[in-house]
Amino acid sequence: MSQTFGKTRWRRFAVVMVPSIAATAAIGVSLANSALAASFSVSGQSFKVSTSKLHGTNFAQFGSVDVEANGTFHPVAVSAFDTATINNLCQSVVTDLSALGLGKVTLQLNAGGDPNKPVEAQNLLIDLDQLDADAEFRGINIGQDASTLNSDALKGWKTHEKLHSQGLPTGKQGFAQAAPEATLSNVQQRAWATSAGTFKLNGLKLSLKNGDGPGNECY
Repeated sequence: MSQTFGKTRWRRFAVVMVPSIAATAAIGVSLANSALAASFSVSGQSFKVSTSKLHGTNFAQFGSVDVEANGTFHPVAVSAFDTATINNLCQSVVTDLSALGLGKVTLQLNAGGDPNKPVEAQNLLIDLDQLDADAEFRGINIGQDASTLNSDALKGWKTHEKLHSQGLPTGKQGFAQAAPEATLSNVQQRAWATSAGTFKLNGLKLSLKNGDGPGNECY
C-alpha cells in the first residue's frame, strides 16, 4: 500500500485518481443503519454538476460499471464520502423535447449559495465519468485493494451494486484509493448516478430553461 502524508494537490487529474462530488434533487432521504435508499437503474442520461468547494471526510474511490434498465453499461469511477459539505452547488440536465415542438429544455437546480448554509450530505456515493477540479487530500493511500476500504458510505454498497451497478471489486482485483480528508474546489463533473443517506439542500432553487449550453447548464 502506498501512503503519503501532508498535502497532495492535482489539477485536472485523471478521473480514476481524483474524487468527485455530485448531487441530485432527492432531498432529505433518510436511511436505516446506513443502508442506501436509492433503488434504481441509471436512466441513460448523464447530468452536469458544479460546485465552488466540497469538503469531505473518509473519502474512497474505485472503478465500477453502472447499468441501465435495458442492460446498457456505463464504466464509472465511484466516489464515496462519509460526510460532505458543498458550497454553491449547481446541477443541470438537458431533455430534448423537439418532438413536442419545444426544443431542448434544461432543468437546473441550485443550493448552498449561503456560505453559512452549505449543502450537507452523509454516506454519499457518486458515479461519474468526467471531472475537472482542484483537489487536496490528507493522508491518501493510492493503489489500495478495494475490498479493504473502510467507509460508512460503503456499508450500503451491496444494495447499491444490486440495483444499478456491477459492484465493488473483491480480492486483489480492484484498484482503489482512500483518504481521511479531501477538499475539492472549482468542480465541474459529469455523473450518471448519486446515492446518499441524507442530503440537505439549503436554499434550494429549481428552474426550467429553454435551450442548453452556457447560461442554461451549470457549465
